[in-house]
Amino acid sequence: MLTLSSRPDRLVGRRAETQRLAELTGRAAAGRGGALVLAGEAGIGKSALLGYAAQAATAFRVVHASGSEFEQELPYSGLHQLCLPMLDRLSELPPRSRDALRVAFSLTEGPSDPFRIGMAALGLLTAAAQHQPLLCLIDDAQWLDEASAQVMLFLARRIPTDPVAMLFGVRTGAVPDGFGELPRLTLPGLSDEEAKTLLVTRSPFPLDDQVRDRLIAEAQGSPLALLELPRAGGFVPPDGSSVPTRIEDGFRSRLDGLSPHARLLLIVAGADPTGDPGLLWAAAGRLGLDLTAASDEAANTGLAEFGHRIRFCHPLARSAVYRAASAGERRTAHGALAEATDPTAAPDRRAWHRAQAGAGPDDGIADELEQSAARAQARGGVAAAAAFLERSVALSLDPARRTERTLAATQAHLDAGMTDRALELLATLETTTLDDYRRARVDQLHARVAFTRQRDDTGPKLMARAAQRLSARHPVQARDCFLDALEMSLVVGRAGGVIRDVVTTARVAAPASPAPDLLDALIELVTGGHPAATPLLRRTLDGTGEPLWVRRPALAVMVAAELWDVETHSTIASWLVKQGRESGSPALLQLGLGQTVVDAALAGDLGRAIAATAEEAAIADAAGLAPLAYHRLHLAAHRGRRQDFQDVVDALDRAPTRAGQVTNLHATAATLNNGLADYPAALAAARRVAAQDDIFLTGSTLPELIEAAVRCADHTAAAEALVSLTERTEANGTSVGRGIAAYARGLVTGVEDDFRESVELLTEGNLMPYLGRAHLLYGEWLRRQGRRRDCRPHLHTAYELLSKAGADGFARRAADELRATGEKVRSRSATPYEKLTMQEVAVARLVAAGATSNEVAGQLFLSKRTVDAHLRSIFRKLGLTSRRQLKDHPGLVTGRPAE
Repeated sequence: MLTLSSRPDRLVGRRAETQRLAELTGRAAAGRGGALVLAGEAGIGKSALLGYAAQAATAFRVVHASGSEFEQELPYSGLHQLCLPMLDRLSELPPRSRDALRVAFSLTEGPSDPFRIGMAALGLLTAAAQHQPLLCLIDDAQWLDEASAQVMLFLARRIPTDPVAMLFGVRTGAVPDGFGELPRLTLPGLSDEEAKTLLVTRSPFPLDDQVRDRLIAEAQGSPLALLELPRAGGFVPPDGSSVPTRIEDGFRSRLDGLSPHARLLLIVAGADPTGDPGLLWAAAGRLGLDLTAASDEAANTGLAEFGHRIRFCHPLARSAVYRAASAGERRTAHGALAEATDPTAAPDRRAWHRAQAGAGPDDGIADELEQSAARAQARGGVAAAAAFLERSVALSLDPARRTERTLAATQAHLDAGMTDRALELLATLETTTLDDYRRARVDQLHARVAFTRQRDDTGPKLMARAAQRLSARHPVQARDCFLDALEMSLVVGRAGGVIRDVVTTARVAAPASPAPDLLDALIELVTGGHPAATPLLRRTLDGTGEPLWVRRPALAVMVAAELWDVETHSTIASWLVKQGRESGSPALLQLGLGQTVVDAALAGDLGRAIAATAEEAAIADAAGLAPLAYHRLHLAAHRGRRQDFQDVVDALDRAPTRAGQVTNLHATAATLNNGLADYPAALAAARRVAAQDDIFLTGSTLPELIEAAVRCADHTAAAEALVSLTERTEANGTSVGRGIAAYARGLVTGVEDDFRESVELLTEGNLMPYLGRAHLLYGEWLRRQGRRRDCRPHLHTAYELLSKAGADGFARRAADELRATGEKVRSRSATPYEKLTMQEVAVARLVAAGATSNEVAGQLFLSKRTVDAHLRSIFRKLGLTSRRQLKDHPGLVTGRPAE
């Protein structure tokens, strides 16, 4: 079946482009959906190609959306356009997804769940495509509101196994964030011969050869320029302006000679991006326009058509009409639209029109905009909230209210990732007139800007300064500010030194707390060391009323790691995942899944670690967040996968926040290289961590430093690290910490009892990889003592434990040691996780646990068809034929290879 009609209106000079569209829709019709970005300057033919696709895709249901230059402030307005024809399918979605879309589109009131909107929209598209392939055409995507752009990008990445094709028209140089990763087709200008053909076949005016050739030269290959410039009296002489500007000038010239009524009707139409004729006629009626005569005269210009929707012939035509209007005419148009807009059904659109209609500050309108910002924020439209608040600042008469709104608008811009605009807003404040409380808020905002953009010590220092300003009158907030500064310090590249600076300031300036708290514990840790701080850290972590992780989950994870408390760490990870799912907080769920990966790797459950990694990536994608890095580094190091590790490092190098990951990178690199027996590299990485003296990473890296230093014969470095490790592990007293310290001590002292103690303690701790490493180090030591018979049982145990845990690098070390003793090492059976992709592992484990395809789709943010496609691949790779066999597969539940 032909996907594109063989008889649509032909486009001159676009054979390669139309072939690319045919390939895209052909794959989509066969259930292999995809997206394509058509990029080019205004007038180059993007809209024409989208129109061609709509006409040619006769087998498809076609839905449209378009970004609007004047509607970017309304959250989900673009997505609403796209989904509107399919809303009759809402009842087919799960209740939570259905409600998320209804709230996003202002169809009902209720708590927002922005996290679910992308999945809900995916469910709507795939439901609509069940019986007929779906073609989504989105023009002027550079003007989509931020919330819609994020969801559409998510959809474009999630349709590879569905009969859905998405085409985006985007102006060159204005591609929305994230769209650069989609397949892209940049439209070239027409050749001179193609331009001649277009003029011969499409121009409404007769042209002699000289005029035609001059027009072709001026149009520079732009099809729209070729067709529109003759309407402006032949063409616009060259004046250094761009072709799109000259096209817009040509559109503007069509307004010349129009009656005031027709001109004003076009301006009102240009000010209303919805294209709703009911709204337009109501607004025009309020202006007393002669609707019949005005609409006929306006339509005769060819700029717009007035039918069941109001449509301009091209986005440049709308821009030309709106920009040609005087400021007074625009205010009049927006005022009429505001009066015609239902304040109950569309309060935000009405408020925005009222704001554009005002000639000066107006506290009433500013109040409405502030309310609109709150509604936008509740629906997940942080960029829209920022725009509403910023406009409310400009309209505020009261200086105090203006200051408060400026601070709120700055925070909203930060939440939306627009740090440059946040800084510009902060610069408008006269800080010398502010009281200490508001100056502290300014410092906090500056700190968050610096933290986001620079990842150096500027952010923590500014946050600490804010804390000092708050100390006298707001002690609770001041102590929280100091903790914020410490959290920032843990992320920036020079963590150790920055932490000490913040702690020194806090020690002097922090107001006293009624009872010792986390800040006191961290001050004690930095200034007094582990023996003095450990009891207080323990009490703080467990909490008296509620545990620390309820209030400060990131710091709680780090404190548990510092105490070598793997049980509490596991509890925190489970709580974070549960709370993240219940609250709909993607950031909390990301953190929980990242810690689940670490917890699972420590327990030797490789499958759970891989599945959690895949889900975290899905969460990040769905929420438009950056994926976390530490757990990926940890998992790659645990598995001994140098290339996987390097892939994460390369991704960090491309990210703007790499500095904050440097210490994590070196800590995990030390583990990776010890597993691969590259001891010089391991020692160099561990020394970098020790040099930073990060209170939450140095401790866990000391065993790696000791092992690498012993193998490199740097006994002084090993002995010094052992002193620090012993102090830490004896203070906290956990069997895990003491067991790891025992094998590190055995490496340094060569005392056999230390190795024996390590095995005993780590057997109690039940951490398979570390127990395997204890047996490995003991076996290695025995072999070096010439005790081959004694070493073999430990090396065999090490090989089995490390293999089952997926710690392949350390397992290979054990195998090499066994071979050195003359033993033959039986090749182990491949686990399912070596045959499947990460996403397939996640699907397989969920299905093996009894989840339906719809349930898996909801958890991993996939369509049901994608889940089913993964299942077919899983069955093929594992030699299975049914879900029951998958459920009974021994390697999927425990992560152990099949016997």
